[in-house]
Amino acid sequence: MACGSNASLSCTWSMATLRSALPSLPCAPSRVTFARPKLNPTLPSFTGLAPLSPLLSLSSPESRSFEHNFTVIDNGGRISAMRHGKRVPKLNRPPDQRRALLRGLTTQLLKYGRIKTTRARASAMRKYVDKMITLAKDGSLHKRRQALGFIYEKQIVHALFAEVPDRYGDRDGGYTRIIRTLPRRGDNAPMAYIELV
Repeated sequence: MACGSNASLSCTWSMATLRSALPSLPCAPSRVTFARPKLNPTLPSFTGLAPLSPLLSLSSPESRSFEHNFTVIDNGGRISAMRHGKRVPKLNRPPDQRRALLRGLTTQLLKYGRIKTTRARASAMRKYVDKMITLAKDGSLHKRRQALGFIYEKQIVHALFAEVPDRYGDRDGGYTRIIRTLPRRGDNAPMAYIELV
């Protein structure tokens, strides 16, 4: 080292002294190469639904249809089709929160008989209220347990099963009524009352 034992003297370092102070490394390769993953040569390139050779395939004697001309691409992935006819009112919530919201609204409507909410929520909730009343009209133990699994308060379920056969015994559906009202202040959301008939 070029530094002396006296701390007041200035120390000068050089690369030679630093190299000599470091332990020696085993001989390292001068070039580092990275291996690239090779593509699987058995997979054909993506050609979509274009025929492999449209002119030649039509003239071949064993061609009876166009189906054999198309490349089938199956990589084991999930096929996601368009959701035509699968309309679910999303209510701007993920599925678990949406279900909890509809359960809470159904419980409150069965408890109070009439609530005020947005029109979209009222329309989405109507189906679940009708289902709970239909379960109560049957009155079996299995239907009671299904209703207990959906409605949050146990006393409401027991009161529902006691009252519904007399109140809605002769009615086949249409147990709720939606009445439109003024929009909400603040965000002008369309509001409505939903009530039991």
